[in-house]
Order: sequence, then C-alpha cells, then structure tokens
Amino acid sequence: MENRVIIGGQWGDEGKGKIVDTLSRDVDWVIRYQGGANAGHTIHIEDQKHVLHLVPSGILHDGVQCFLGGGMVIDPWSLRDEILALEQKGIDVRERLQLSATSQLVMPFHKRLDELRESRLKRKCIGTTGRGIGPAYLDKMQRTGMRMGDLMLPRENLERKAIEKILSANEVLSQFYEADPLPAKVLAEEIVVLSQFLKPMIVNPYDALRAVRDGVASALFEGAQGTLLDIDHGTYPYVTSSNCTIGGALTGTGLPPRSLGEIVGVFKAYCTRVGNGPFMSELLGEAGDQLREAGGEYGATTGRARRCGWFDLIAGRYAADINGMTGMIITKLDVLDKLPRVKVATAYEMDGETLDTYPVLSEQLPRCKPLFTEFEGWEKSTEGCRRLTDLPANARKYLEFLEERMGTLIVGISVGRDREAMVWTETGVSG
Repeated sequence: MENRVIIGGQWGDEGKGKIVDTLSRDVDWVIRYQGGANAGHTIHIEDQKHVLHLVPSGILHDGVQCFLGGGMVIDPWSLRDEILALEQKGIDVRERLQLSATSQLVMPFHKRLDELRESRLKRKCIGTTGRGIGPAYLDKMQRTGMRMGDLMLPRENLERKAIEKILSANEVLSQFYEADPLPAKVLAEEIVVLSQFLKPMIVNPYDALRAVRDGVASALFEGAQGTLLDIDHGTYPYVTSSNCTIGGALTGTGLPPRSLGEIVGVFKAYCTRVGNGPFMSELLGEAGDQLREAGGEYGATTGRARRCGWFDLIAGRYAADINGMTGMIITKLDVLDKLPRVKVATAYEMDGETLDTYPVLSEQLPRCKPLFTEFEGWEKSTEGCRRLTDLPANARKYLEFLEERMGTLIVGISVGRDREAMVWTETGVSG
C-alpha cells in the first residue's frame, strides 16, 4: 500500500489517534516524527480506553513496528511509564518499539523552566502543557541538549554528562527565577537506571528505516498537534515548538519526499483549541459550553477544557494547501447530530475588508471577525452510519459544502468514538 502521512488540520485534538489506529492495521511501520508528551491520543476499542502520549497508536495492532523519530523530544521517565502501563494491559511494546538515537531528551529541569516561564508571563502566557517541550527544543537549537543516543554511553560518562546539564540548568533556575535547584546526583542516577530500560530500543534511524526508504516496507506517519500550531506556519507566538506540518515528517525521520505518499489531513466537523491565542470562529458563552460538553472536549494530556467554535474554512483551506493534502478525514460529525443549525466560517472581515485567504501575521488575526454561512442541522443520529447513503441528507449537504470549498476530497468520516465507527469514501462525498 502507499504510505500515508496523517496531519492535524486545525489546532490539534482533531482525533488523529483514532485515525492512525484505524489505518495502522495494514502497515509495517507507524512513525511519530515530532513533538513530545504534550500530545495526547485517545483510542476507544470496544469498552477499553487507551490514552497515548509518546508511543504511536499503531502499537495497539499486533505485528506493527513503531518508531519515535529524531524530530521528537522524549521524556524518558514518561516513556518508561507509558510502556509499562501498556504492557500491564497485555500489549507487547518493547519488542516492537524503536527509538531514534538522534531524538532529544526532556529532562526534569525542562519541565521546571517551562512552568516558571509561563508563570512569569502571567496573562501573556502561551498556555503550554508544562511538559518541558519548548525548553527541550531550545536546548536542541542551542546544541546543548542530551539525545537518546547519550543513553548508550558508559555509566560513568552518562552520569557525568547528566550532572553537568543539571548543574548548568540549576544556575538558570537560581539566578534568573530564584527557584530551588534540582538534585543533580539523584536525577543523574535515575537517568542511568532509565538507560538500562530504554537502551535495547535505541537505534540508528538511518539503518532502522532503510526498508521504508527503499520502498519495501509500508509506513504510516503519525503527526502530533496541528497545522495552526506549527512553529513556522501557525498562529505564532501561540504555537508549539516543532513543525507539525508536512516538512516535519521529512526532517523528523530523515526519509526522502518520495517516501511520504498520501498526505491526509484530519479535521473536526467543528473547531477546538487548547491554550491561548487567536481563534477566529470561537463560540463563547453557553453555545461554546454546550459544544464542549457534547464533544467531551477536554485535553487528553492536561484535562484542560478546550475552546470550541465552528468549522473555519479559511484556516482549513490554508492547512490543506501548505501541506499538499491529497485527502481529508472529518471527525466527530456525530457531535453535531442534535444541533438545529450549524455554521461555517467562510470569510474574515478585517478593518472593513473581506478576506477569503488566511492572514499569517500575528497582529492581523485578532482583528479578524468571521463571516458565517449557516446550514440546517440534521437532528438525527449518525453513530450507526457506515456508508455515505446512511448519512442524513443535511449531513451530506454539510460535508459536500466543506469538500467543495476546501478543494480536497473527504476520504473518511468519523461518527463515533470506537475505531469501527467510520464512513469511508473512495471518490469523496460528492462523487
């Protein structure tokens, strides 16, 4: 089969975990290429719920190999705990998970710096998950971070290196934030213990992914977060610290463009956002609260309530274009089942001018007001639908409008939490 890249088309939380899980059963590899434990993928399989943060969703399918790429920042403590939790459920992880030696380590001081920085910014804070992601990527760019391959060092060398990094971070904690230092010796000893657990899974990514690069093994590329949180192309500065767009799949794995194949964007049938930053189609007050409760819109990683709003076509078309999406999947259509009216933002008004293209400058976005197109709701359950012809007529009209205006075929529609609650299409909803 042709390889696929799964990319979030909004601000993350689009339901990519379910989609990756559903599509993983037919591939050799599932490859995560950016981000860290700030991501949260929730998968429902019958009466079981799995929440994953670092391990790719493909781990839930026997025989599928999983890979954490060099574009990631990985908290070794969190990774160990996640692996053990999965193994307690009877899932074979360590024989099927490989870790790129070039990925960066998230250390406890990264988390502490993350928390302190956000606290100092107060009302101007970004709204991070506090998982140390930004500080870890900062160390990567400063070329001062530790990498997964460092866990292969002899015990004495690894312990010494870890102590040096922690003592250096303690200087920043005490001098800039007036915070208590972290116990360097204790944490370094913990790193040594963790290295024994993780070492058998650490690999050279160039060698490990050779079969994918040569086209003899199939792969599904699992993105975290979403296009509008991309460090270069998102709503800067209210973004994550990695490239969640298509370029991240290349730099985060070391694979060439020919390895990518299909590029599938995942969009909710409405929009949500966690944290601060512009959200042009946001619903405030009771209407937003009702949508949040209907969709269970609380973060898998932090539990924070997500901001909710209508589907944004301008931002969606931007995401489809810059990623070169060959198809898109609409999730959580069932959440809209009971609404008498459904809206879509089809243009922005900024300073008296109507815009139908996405403005990329951060000072422009807060000045944009959405212009909506309204649809009649379908007020019928879609959860049991498995074919296009099963969908209510007004739900079909809504999807056909999105497909036409986005200029990208809808190849799948999620109508419930379970992995089987899907409507798949071959020629789009209009064909």
